[in-house]
Amino acid sequence: MSFAALAIFSGCFLIGSMLLTWAVLLYLRRKAILDMPNHRSSHAVPTPRGGGLAVTPLLVFMVGAVFLWSGNADLPQWVMLAAAAALGMLSWFDDRHDLSPAIRFACQFVAVIVGVFAIDSPVLQGLVPMWLDRVLVVLAWVWFLNLFNFMDGIDGITGVEAGSIGAGVFALALLMPLPEFIDLGYIGLGILAIMAGFLIWNWHPAKLFLGDVGSVPLGFVLGWLLLELAARGAWMPALILPLYYLVDATFTLMKRGLRGEKVWHAHREHFYQQATQRGMSHAGVSFLIMLANLALILVVFLPTDADVSERLAIAAIIVVLLIAGMKFLPVKTVKTHSP
Repeated sequence: MSFAALAIFSGCFLIGSMLLTWAVLLYLRRKAILDMPNHRSSHAVPTPRGGGLAVTPLLVFMVGAVFLWSGNADLPQWVMLAAAAALGMLSWFDDRHDLSPAIRFACQFVAVIVGVFAIDSPVLQGLVPMWLDRVLVVLAWVWFLNLFNFMDGIDGITGVEAGSIGAGVFALALLMPLPEFIDLGYIGLGILAIMAGFLIWNWHPAKLFLGDVGSVPLGFVLGWLLLELAARGAWMPALILPLYYLVDATFTLMKRGLRGEKVWHAHREHFYQQATQRGMSHAGVSFLIMLANLALILVVFLPTDADVSERLAIAAIIVVLLIAGMKFLPVKTVKTHSP
């Protein structure tokens, strides 16, 4: 990875994301495609929704370009990428017309089952039979893309989380320059660049929201990226990098499920939502998550004498401190503007 190649690659996608998101914003305003506030919303004014119309095509194009450059992609990888594009189109229809949860989940399972063949090696490193590995990967992947969608609830949060995961994967490829990580590193850098361009328009106060057309395919591709990272031997970074999202979404939705509530319905019970209800600004919450994610990236690169259990324990402490900060840091004013 030469510096010039990295700069050109990331610069093109950052500028492309910024400009294409601006064009999409003009289109959404002209067509009056707005997310209207309601009692479950964290925003107070009608805001264009559908920024994924810029993010998803760029994401698919970027991953496809890396596949072509690396020469490592076979038919299953291209089918996986086609499934990501199909999820984007389905999710745009859902944004506009509200598909039933059964149709959404069925299509997501089909996309993941198709996509799982793009992962050549066992994700669990041979701890279970291959058929069970595949079953668990399908369930984990569907869960991840949904939790990524569920967590898209305030200005900047999805861009921060996706960009942080991309940055972590890129750092891994940069600091551990092994052949098996180079293509994933470029994809991580591309995701970071695309989300940085999007955040110019989505940072608080957001000019537009991502929508399911962006969050669902983005969660799908990030899920594949993390699973592929684990399958290539780096399972510990694949678990640590998205840890805050995993903890917040899993804990909150399990709690709602145990109460007999429909977990796929919109709500305001995630820890980051509680923080904004207490009065923290969207920018403040997203910035806290960014700092915690940077700390999680550093945990991945602790000295080699730190074993896996120590790394996971430190990562867990970082997430607990983040959640504690959201629940207990003093705040003064209430900011309300988000997706």
